[in-house]
Amino acid sequence: MNIDRDLQSIQEVRDLVAKAKEAEKTLCTFPQEKLDAICASIASACMEHAEELAKMAVQETGFGKWEDKVLKNKLGSAITWESVKNMKTVGVLRENEETKVTEIGVPMGVVAALIPSTNPTSTVMYKSIISIKAGNAIVISPHPGAKNCITATYKIVKEAAERAGAPEGTVNCVSLTTVQATDALLKHPDVSIILATGGEAMVHAAYSSGNPALGVGPGNGPSYIEKSADIPMAVKRIMDSKTFDNGTICASEQSVTVLEGVYKAVKEEFQYRGCYFLKKDEIEKVRKTILINGALNAKIVGQKAATIAEMAGVTVPAETKILIGEVESVDISEEFAHEKLSPVLAMYKAKTF
Repeated sequence: MNIDRDLQSIQEVRDLVAKAKEAEKTLCTFPQEKLDAICASIASACMEHAEELAKMAVQETGFGKWEDKVLKNKLGSAITWESVKNMKTVGVLRENEETKVTEIGVPMGVVAALIPSTNPTSTVMYKSIISIKAGNAIVISPHPGAKNCITATYKIVKEAAERAGAPEGTVNCVSLTTVQATDALLKHPDVSIILATGGEAMVHAAYSSGNPALGVGPGNGPSYIEKSADIPMAVKRIMDSKTFDNGTICASEQSVTVLEGVYKAVKEEFQYRGCYFLKKDEIEKVRKTILINGALNAKIVGQKAATIAEMAGVTVPAETKILIGEVESVDISEEFAHEKLSPVLAMYKAKTF
């Protein structure tokens, strides 16, 4: 008998959640020290494979730079663990003799973790660590475009966790990636909380699922350069952020607003550091490349500035760091005003603060 793939994927999700719920019955009895030992084991294993997984992610997705993804993997594993290892998350957290209030930490249960294609391996690492640190089992749902590197990371995390004493089923991963599988996971009654990282539609689906959810969707961070700014340093910092992993960090700047009095100096500093200011006709060409039918063009995500320019039919030096469009509108109709997930930046001139 043939069973449709969507039905198989829904059944897989149900089985994985059941497995996680069973593991959580044991996990929730573990003292803080045992949970911490599991997390330390995960962080250490992920660090060992940081470069290998970074290269795998770039090869599979075509997004970003593997050298920067190594740093992301270190952030998602060792640095995350360092930042939370001394936190008490289970058992008696605080006792106040004066108010007679005792705060007790208990696990949520089963965590559903949606993993994006832009930061695939590092997101598996940190979501696993923070979930298990608080005594929760986790079910990972990979983005189809980064399924192989996400699965490889999951296997490393799972083995490290079980090696340190985690019950089997503490860390799980969906292998049949379908829309129906994701929907089934988000709405499953035994999922206690959703950690959703992804596009607008995915985060909206998580918040609409009926289960508690923490979502991180599109970012559209602006920056502002005032007349008192250290211009070379301000420009350098914006460029460091915007070029890191070819702009795939959703927290990186998408626009820079510059006060009129220092606008010329800021523009010259960007040019000096290898940015290319698009001419009027070139801005229009790049506009049509940033969005396709109102949505971000996936082909520009995490690509080099020169590659994006070539897609738009614009000739720029091969070593160009960032494409900058000098625009005026901040309306939704202005493509440069959107999140771009690439080394493309909007620049605005302001008369006053």
